[in-house]
Amino acid sequence: MVARPENHWLPERVIVPETPTLHDWAGGREALVRLLTIFYGHVLEDPLLEPVFRGMDPEHPKHVAVWLGEVFGGPAEYSASHGGHAHMVGRHLGRGITEEQRRRWVTLLLDAADEAGLPADPEFRAAFAGYLEWGSRLAVVFSAPGAEPNPHEPVPRWDWPMPPWQPPAS
Repeated sequence: MVARPENHWLPERVIVPETPTLHDWAGGREALVRLLTIFYGHVLEDPLLEPVFRGMDPEHPKHVAVWLGEVFGGPAEYSASHGGHAHMVGRHLGRGITEEQRRRWVTLLLDAADEAGLPADPEFRAAFAGYLEWGSRLAVVFSAPGAEPNPHEPVPRWDWPMPPWQPPAS
C-alpha cells in the first residue's frame, strides 16, 4: 500500500504566470506615446494648464512616454538618453505648480487613459492613479520656490499594489 500525501487532491504542480510589468500591461511604448499625445493635446486646450506648457517641445509627449515607461518597468531609456531623474526634476524647478494645476493634470491624464484605451482593470488603474498622485505631488514640492531636491535620486520604479488577476496557465 502506498501512502498518499496529505493534500493528494492538489495538482502536483501549478504554473503561475509571471507578473508583467506595468509598462507591458499598459501596452508598451506605443500605448504610452498614444496616451501622452492625447493628454498633452488636451493640456494645450486647458485654460489652467496651457500657460504651464505653452511653447512645449513637440517631442515632449514622447519624452514623457519614455520616462513613464522606465518608471513602469520598461527599458531604462530615460536614464540612458534623457538625463534620468535629475533631468526630470530640473524640468519642474521654479515652476510654482499649484494644487489646482496638479489636480487638473491628474484628472486629464486619467481621462486620457480611458480615451487611449489603456487597461481598465482595477489593479492597473490603482497602480496608474497611485503613481500620478505620488509623482504630481512631488512635482509640486520640486517646483516650489527654494526647493533643493537630491539630483542623485534614481528614476523611481513603480509596481503593482496588487498583481493583476490572471488565470492559471495550463
